[in-house]
Amino acid sequence: MAFYIKQNDTAPAIRATLKDTDANAIDLTDASVRFHMRRVGSTTITTDGAAIIVGNAANGIVQYDWEAADTTKVNTYQAEFEVTYSDGSIETFPNSSYITVEVTDDLA
Repeated sequence: MAFYIKQNDTAPAIRATLKDTDANAIDLTDASVRFHMRRVGSTTITTDGAAIIVGNAANGIVQYDWEAADTTKVNTYQAEFEVTYSDGSIETFPNSSYITVEVTDDLA
Protein backbone atom coordinates (compact mmCIF):
# COMPACT_ATOMS: atom_id res chain seq x y z
CA MET A 1 0.00 0.00 0.00
CA ALA A 2 1.29 3.47 -0.85
CA PHE A 3 -0.06 6.71 0.57
CA TYR A 4 0.74 10.17 -0.82
CA ILE A 5 0.46 13.48 0.99
CA LYS A 6 1.87 16.94 0.26
CA GLN A 7 4.41 18.61 2.52
CA ASN A 8 2.79 20.42 5.48
CA ASP A 9 -0.67 18.93 4.79
CA THR A 10 -2.68 17.30 7.57
CA ALA A 11 -5.40 15.84 5.37
CA PRO A 12 -6.46 13.36 4.27
CA ALA A 13 -5.96 11.02 7.20
CA ILE A 14 -4.31 7.67 6.50
CA ARG A 15 -6.79 4.82 6.88
CA ALA A 16 -6.39 1.05 6.67
CA THR A 17 -8.36 -2.12 7.25
CA LEU A 18 -6.25 -4.46 9.37
CA LYS A 19 -6.53 -8.08 8.24
CA ASP A 20 -5.22 -11.48 9.31
CA THR A 21 -3.40 -13.91 7.00
CA ASP A 22 -6.76 -15.20 5.70
CA ALA A 23 -7.78 -11.63 4.72
CA ASN A 24 -10.36 -11.40 7.53
CA ALA A 25 -10.72 -8.10 9.33
CA ILE A 26 -9.11 -8.00 12.77
CA ASP A 27 -11.53 -7.50 15.66
CA LEU A 28 -10.25 -4.44 17.51
CA THR A 29 -12.78 -4.56 20.36
CA ASP A 30 -11.08 -3.26 23.55
CA ALA A 31 -7.78 -2.78 21.67
CA SER A 32 -5.66 0.35 21.28
CA VAL A 33 -3.79 1.29 18.12
CA ARG A 34 -0.68 3.41 17.45
CA PHE A 35 0.73 4.64 14.15
CA HIS A 36 4.51 4.54 13.65
CA MET A 37 6.50 6.04 10.79
CA ARG A 38 10.21 6.38 9.95
CA ARG A 39 12.22 7.60 6.98
CA VAL A 40 13.29 4.78 4.64
CA GLY A 41 16.84 3.75 5.58
CA SER A 42 16.55 5.09 9.12
CA THR A 43 15.91 3.36 12.43
CA THR A 44 14.58 6.52 14.09
CA ILE A 45 10.81 6.76 14.48
CA THR A 46 9.63 10.19 13.34
CA THR A 47 5.94 9.67 14.10
CA ASP A 48 4.44 7.76 17.01
CA GLY A 49 0.84 8.69 17.59
CA ALA A 50 -2.49 7.28 18.65
CA ALA A 51 -4.68 6.00 15.84
CA ILE A 52 -8.44 5.75 16.12
CA ILE A 53 -10.70 2.79 15.46
CA VAL A 54 -13.30 3.79 12.88
CA GLY A 55 -16.88 2.59 13.25
CA ASN A 56 -17.53 -0.94 14.48
CA ALA A 57 -14.33 -2.32 16.05
CA ALA A 58 -15.03 -5.75 14.57
CA ASN A 59 -14.46 -4.31 11.07
CA GLY A 60 -10.75 -3.65 11.74
CA ILE A 61 -10.67 -0.13 10.27
CA VAL A 62 -8.14 2.30 11.77
CA GLN A 63 -7.15 5.86 10.99
CA TYR A 64 -4.31 8.20 11.88
CA ASP A 65 -4.95 11.95 11.75
CA TRP A 66 -1.75 13.74 10.79
CA GLU A 67 -0.08 16.23 13.11
CA ALA A 68 1.55 19.26 11.46
CA ALA A 69 5.06 17.99 12.32
CA ASP A 70 4.46 14.64 10.58
CA THR A 71 4.63 16.04 7.05
CA THR A 72 7.17 18.87 7.25
CA LYS A 73 9.97 16.91 5.56
CA VAL A 74 9.76 15.67 2.00
CA ASN A 75 10.82 12.04 1.95
CA THR A 76 9.75 8.41 1.60
CA TYR A 77 8.69 6.76 4.84
CA GLN A 78 7.81 3.30 6.15
CA ALA A 79 4.74 3.12 8.35
CA GLU A 80 2.74 0.59 10.34
CA PHE A 81 -0.16 0.29 12.76
CA GLU A 82 0.60 -1.39 16.09
CA VAL A 83 -2.34 -2.99 17.93
CA THR A 84 -2.31 -3.72 21.65
CA TYR A 85 -5.09 -6.15 22.48
CA SER A 86 -6.97 -6.23 25.79
CA ASP A 87 -4.82 -9.14 27.01
CA GLY A 88 -1.64 -7.07 26.49
CA SER A 89 -0.45 -8.88 23.37
CA ILE A 90 0.85 -6.76 20.49
CA GLU A 91 0.50 -7.27 16.74
CA THR A 92 1.78 -5.00 13.97
CA PHE A 93 0.16 -4.43 10.56
CA PRO A 94 1.17 -5.06 7.94
CA ASN A 95 3.29 -7.80 9.48
CA SER A 96 5.28 -8.79 6.39
CA SER A 97 6.11 -5.33 5.02
CA TYR A 98 5.40 -1.63 5.58
CA ILE A 99 3.00 0.98 4.32
CA THR A 100 4.91 3.36 2.06
CA VAL A 101 4.17 7.02 2.77
CA GLU A 102 5.40 9.60 0.26
CA VAL A 103 5.53 13.19 1.47
CA THR A 104 5.96 15.26 -1.68
CA ASP A 105 6.92 18.92 -1.91
CA ASP A 106 4.26 21.55 -2.39
CA LEU A 107 4.53 24.59 -4.62
CA ALA A 108 3.73 27.22 -2.03
